[in-house]
Amino acid sequence: MTGRQYPLEVRPVVPAALARLEELAGNLLYSWDRRVRGLYYRLDPELWDRCQHNPKVFLRRVAQQRLDESARDPYYLRDYNDAVQHYDAYFRATEQCYCAIDGMRAQSDVVAYFCMEYGLHESLRLYSGGLGVLAGDHCKAASDLGLPFVAVGLMYRQGYFGQTISADGSQQAHFHPMDLADLPIRLVTDDAGRELRIPVQFPGRTVQVQAWQADVGQVRLFLLDTDVEGNGEADRAITYQLYGGDRTNRIGQELVLGLAGVRLLRLLGLQPAVWHINEGHAGFLILERCREAVAAGLDFEAALELVAAATVFTTHTPVPAGHDLFAHDLAAAHLQGLAAELGLPLERLLALGDSPQNGHHFNMTALSLRGSRFQNGVSAIHGRVAARMESYIWPQIEPEDNPLQHITNGVHVPTFLAREWCNLFDARSPGWFRQLADTDFWRDEIESIPDNRFWNLRLSLKSEMLEGVRELLLRQYQRNQFGRARIDAMRTALAPENTRPLVLGFARRFATYKRALLLFHDPPRLARLLNDPARPVLVLFAGKAHPQDGPGQEMIRQINALTAQPEFLGKLFFVEDYDLALARKLVTGTDVWLNTPQYPLEASGTSGQKVAINGGLNLSVLDGWWAEGHNGSNGWGIPPHDEQADPAVRDRLEAEDLLDILERDVIPLYFDHGPQGFNERWVAMSKSAMRSILPHFSAHRMVTEYANRLYGPAIRDGRRIDAAAAGTLARWKAAVRGHWSGVSLRWQAPPPAAVRSGEPVTLQVAAQLDGLSPEDVRLECLLDGDPGAPAEGGRAVHPFTVSGRDEASGATLFTARFAPPEHGLHHFRVHLYPWHELLSHPFEVGLRLWL
Repeated sequence: MTGRQYPLEVRPVVPAALARLEELAGNLLYSWDRRVRGLYYRLDPELWDRCQHNPKVFLRRVAQQRLDESARDPYYLRDYNDAVQHYDAYFRATEQCYCAIDGMRAQSDVVAYFCMEYGLHESLRLYSGGLGVLAGDHCKAASDLGLPFVAVGLMYRQGYFGQTISADGSQQAHFHPMDLADLPIRLVTDDAGRELRIPVQFPGRTVQVQAWQADVGQVRLFLLDTDVEGNGEADRAITYQLYGGDRTNRIGQELVLGLAGVRLLRLLGLQPAVWHINEGHAGFLILERCREAVAAGLDFEAALELVAAATVFTTHTPVPAGHDLFAHDLAAAHLQGLAAELGLPLERLLALGDSPQNGHHFNMTALSLRGSRFQNGVSAIHGRVAARMESYIWPQIEPEDNPLQHITNGVHVPTFLAREWCNLFDARSPGWFRQLADTDFWRDEIESIPDNRFWNLRLSLKSEMLEGVRELLLRQYQRNQFGRARIDAMRTALAPENTRPLVLGFARRFATYKRALLLFHDPPRLARLLNDPARPVLVLFAGKAHPQDGPGQEMIRQINALTAQPEFLGKLFFVEDYDLALARKLVTGTDVWLNTPQYPLEASGTSGQKVAINGGLNLSVLDGWWAEGHNGSNGWGIPPHDEQADPAVRDRLEAEDLLDILERDVIPLYFDHGPQGFNERWVAMSKSAMRSILPHFSAHRMVTEYANRLYGPAIRDGRRIDAAAAGTLARWKAAVRGHWSGVSLRWQAPPPAAVRSGEPVTLQVAAQLDGLSPEDVRLECLLDGDPGAPAEGGRAVHPFTVSGRDEASGATLFTARFAPPEHGLHHFRVHLYPWHELLSHPFEVGLRLWL
């Protein structure tokens, strides 16, 4: 064909009777409102898939005839009006059901949430994996709960890459720029309709930033963009690609996110009451807010206290590669102007990013920890791991006592619960959506579903999943020109009517610590399990490796090579281009979800939660969320072996455990069908998974927990620590740190080793305070049943009070008197730590002495 082709899109006119279809396409509420999505799907299912479920693009390409026919179709109009009514009711309800936080003013207090990526829907590809999907679920749940909430991120022209698998099994990365006109976003303007421009200083130049707004239900998500006329070519590319470019580009992205993000909110007249840094990428917002406070007259140390009091920081990874580090020369070049505005020597600013394991680098996690007073990991295990990893921030505080706590991740149930389950709950219990955290409701609701109906619904979901995966693999195999025998084997195995096989699923980011190859540690044994004609088993894999992660890509290649081996043909499949749409298929229809991370490197993980809320079962290493979620009756857990053991030995032992559980427990239970055609014990486990996981691991529970445990306290401290109090606290901390090396403790009188029942215990301690006053410290006796008991394990705390002064040494004397427990052997310890009424946490300063 010769001659240039020019695009010509013939766009239909939406009939007046369906006019609000365009409005519905502009709010990402469609990503979790199945009624809205159904309106587009019914108009043209094939076009809906070709448009990647993007309603804005769909409405530009759907046939005029289909719109006109639907505008006259009473059944379609009924469903259209129902969807519109629910849409309007949603906004009325969320305005009224405001998630109350003690001390928070609903109309004026706003939570500002900053994250590098957002996984909201496949039509807006601003995510790469779990961090982004978690951030998207956080926004959706905040909207559902009526929380006053805004989010800030970056507007990438290229989101995470598309993936194809070549004929030799290798991952091929494809970067497809998004056309902003296709997206559910709009340019942010001022009151006069002019585009906003936010200047950010870079070395030797000023970069202009514009912003786009996406509506996520009632939450506004602002997306920052440097592709602005007037910026140089390199600067226009700063926000072009998610996690793309070199370290210079990455620090540029994070400066835009942190500095321009704060400045945008100010331009819009927003004064957030709490600032949430979701992973360290957004840590520069701390410096920008400090700059504002310094410009208002505070010195830097006071400004840091003012800012930190209202800042929440969530760390998401125990893997060192997940923490952003910038070489000091690169950081210095980009931060020297900011240091001057802060009135700081550059060395002091760089010290905010110091971490002992990364010398000569600026660590964004360290900055975020030092610039916040409320910090958390994302599961109980991860909270403990992170407290150890980041203990250098509080050098004299044991990890179990330091301020870093945990809130376990959850998933947005309306997004990931299958349509069939939603329809069933709608029919049985209208209003179930408002009961997501009610354990009793879900126990009764799930148990009252007849077993045969539960089983048949699960089979329906499996059939739908198999059909979708078969279509994807057919395109994949035909493109790679696979032989007819291989294609036919795939089509037979994944036929939607072939629901008899047990289907195992493994889909996630391919990083080495996730150990995707653990299942294949003993290939002959696995092949025997999969090929038993009486108990057939299928295994579905999906996932992407970072384009620069060679080992991760090699795992993908190896698995794809195995899919072509005769013993695995028609049994093992790798589905390319894992995204949110494919994830929804897999988590709703898979029977058993596999997860084999190297303990304790799974911060949380949420894919298994999505499986469980749909009645699937987990078989996972007891790490991350599953260590909390597994109760013995809702799936299977693989206890991790000694984390100090040789990794190869651990892999072998845990691979054997995995195959043992499959062979002895999972497969026999699934296929031990009774006369009704299913195993009642399997259905009981599936029901247990739903009722135990859904209320406890939902994003609604998670966001409510953030609101009550972190946002509320941060808001209260933000009010309590005004400019004057911040100055007071900063000066007090400086004095404490200046004198602490001279502080010491000794017994004034030997402590008793035994007392008679009914007698009080009296302890006397002399403290050299080196110029600090007794009001600057707290001296306490910790009475434990066991000397190694954790802080939360029932420890009794008995305070000392000042009882005098030792004139000879100048020491302050303290006395504690308390009634001991009734009988038995006990142990006590005595510690001294700095204390001030303005502290957010008793060990915030990170200093403590033991006697």
